[in-house]
Amino acid sequence: MLFLDAMRRARITAITRLRLDAAPYDPAPPRPPGTIGRPQTKGARLPTLAAILAAKETRWHAVVVPGWYGAGERTLEIASGTAVWRHGGLPVVPIRWVLVRDPESRFAPQALLCTEPTREPAQIVGWFVRRWTVEVTFQEARAHLGVETQRQWSDTAIARTTPCLLALFSIVTLLAARLPARQRRRVAAAAWYPKPRPTFADALAAVRCAIWRERTLATSPRRRARTKPRFRLPAPWAYALCHAA
Repeated sequence: MLFLDAMRRARITAITRLRLDAAPYDPAPPRPPGTIGRPQTKGARLPTLAAILAAKETRWHAVVVPGWYGAGERTLEIASGTAVWRHGGLPVVPIRWVLVRDPESRFAPQALLCTEPTREPAQIVGWFVRRWTVEVTFQEARAHLGVETQRQWSDTAIARTTPCLLALFSIVTLLAARLPARQRRRVAAAAWYPKPRPTFADALAAVRCAIWRERTLATSPRRRARTKPRFRLPAPWAYALCHAA
């Protein structure tokens, strides 16, 4: 609650999950002139989101959310409203709550909140789904580039290396985009995990393979007279080593 209030005061819109048993309230009514005592911080208690979810009179609206966790467009049903969220001794935060359910019941209904009540419910859901790309980026950067696993003793060293590693993530992505289509679309899949599109691990392997093939990285000059044929690493072996490097 304190965090959401601090974000709101800093004019930063925060979107997060909300418990279905959360207690929303109406805003506090206007204070009549001459009223004695502490000002009222909330109005009447509203039904919980679980009760709204189960109510037959709840109005649901169908929306199409693009980029649903990498699976393309997804049609969802949403219901929304505004309220204030308050706990004893904590600041009062005006919110817009959004109930989301899948018409095909592929995931359980869930609730979201936004600290800017004027935002459209469909926009709130779209912003919340975008977090998936950020989470995947940090997970891939940690798994393949060593972000958050540096063995350093000072905070300043970590503050220097972490941006460099995240920049390396962008550099690898841009280099992979410049490769021929056959190389950048190559996917290393398993029998139990088919991948329709390449991931960062595939892009990193493709960039490694392209760099290893560059003649400018040779450690010794070429000799014209050769008595022994040069060993050429088979392409499947090289591709496997690119993933294991």
